[in-house]
Amino acid sequence: MPKSPSLPAAVLARVLRVSTFEGRTVFVIGAGGGVLSALFGDWFGAVVGALVAGAGAVELHGGQLLRNGQGRGMNWLVRSQLLLGNTILLYCAIRLLSISVTSLDADMTPDLRAALSQYGMGVKEFEVLAVKLYRLVYSLVAALTLLYQGGMALYYHRRRKTVTEALSSAPPQLP
Repeated sequence: MPKSPSLPAAVLARVLRVSTFEGRTVFVIGAGGGVLSALFGDWFGAVVGALVAGAGAVELHGGQLLRNGQGRGMNWLVRSQLLLGNTILLYCAIRLLSISVTSLDADMTPDLRAALSQYGMGVKEFEVLAVKLYRLVYSLVAALTLLYQGGMALYYHRRRKTVTEALSSAPPQLP
């Protein structure tokens, strides 16, 4: 019967699984979003995509440091979450501050105006509703980012001691 891993070794293995999955996911989403933004001429979106991809790379680097037996990898994992969270919060703040009703009016087609009048809604009511929805969506993204990225930073931070113990008790036998 195989011996089950000790608690610190199991925590280390779980931290490595989480950091690898999340790091890769964040990197791919950030890089893809950045490239698409660049293709459409959105320089701000491209920069944000690059920062998000960078946060994923930081997380992957932290996991690799842990695989090499270096406890300082936990610092990289925590910082990756802080970088990602702050990037998304800054993006949301800039989007919330840059909403303009005049841009909505300029983009409104005659067909959309006709559809609005058919449903008894004027252009001004639609603009007010669109701005409220825009603010709601970006506010929800910011709130969820605070919860998730803050929770992930806390997850990594609270496991520092256990991971350090696992790394010092035996050399890592991890992939």
